[in-house]
Amino acid sequence: MAGNGKRFAVLLCAEDSEYVKKKYGGYFGIFVRMLAEEGETWDVYRVAANEFPEDEEIGIYDGFVITGSCNDAHGNDVWICKLMNLLKKLDSMKKKVLGICFGHQILSRALGGKTGRARSGWDIGVTTVQLSTSSSKCFSSLKIPTVLSIIECHRDEIRELPPKAEVLAWSDKIGIEMFRYGDHIMGIQGHPEYNQDILLHLIDRLLQRNLILDSHAKEVRAKFLESHEPDKEAWRKLCLSFLKARL
Repeated sequence: MAGNGKRFAVLLCAEDSEYVKKKYGGYFGIFVRMLAEEGETWDVYRVAANEFPEDEEIGIYDGFVITGSCNDAHGNDVWICKLMNLLKKLDSMKKKVLGICFGHQILSRALGGKTGRARSGWDIGVTTVQLSTSSSKCFSSLKIPTVLSIIECHRDEIRELPPKAEVLAWSDKIGIEMFRYGDHIMGIQGHPEYNQDILLHLIDRLLQRNLILDSHAKEVRAKFLESHEPDKEAWRKLCLSFLKARL
């Protein structure tokens, strides 16, 4: 997607399944559909495949989005260490960075926080998130509710935020559902970009990889199909307004 306006990059931390590629143009396509506006240029760097922007390319971007991943944010794979170095650089340049799920966790870790397995185990389905008083003020111009539902699919969490970071939202399951660091970095544990179809497909993938048991998959699938719709439009507005400095 090209144009004369702002330029953004998606740092893709997951391998696209054939299904997601065929139906949505991969996870890059999903994020572009949610966040891109007319006149913007959106690029993708497959960082999990060791494809990173060159130092001289970083400056051309107005903002970056870090996706979810099947990898652990507390792991030390070569590409994860390389990604953390890039994120530290983006922080020093005060670039706008939005982290989703794994992206949320790796941002926190790169800035000095601690991540690990979630004490409450897997969280798969629709979770109700409570915005903090300060985040309600921060997002007041968006006129969104202070309680929002979001699709989640993770078994890791941020255990401890970096110094100077602020919790923007929490849930009954985890204490840090969303955070910000200065005015240029924000992380969201859930998946504002997911729909029902994507999550159901992901449950099948987790099952195929033996990451969850068949009984667990059946249980979360049934529960998810009975749950209410996530507040996708409110989350889209929130992500757009942050990434494009409209707050």
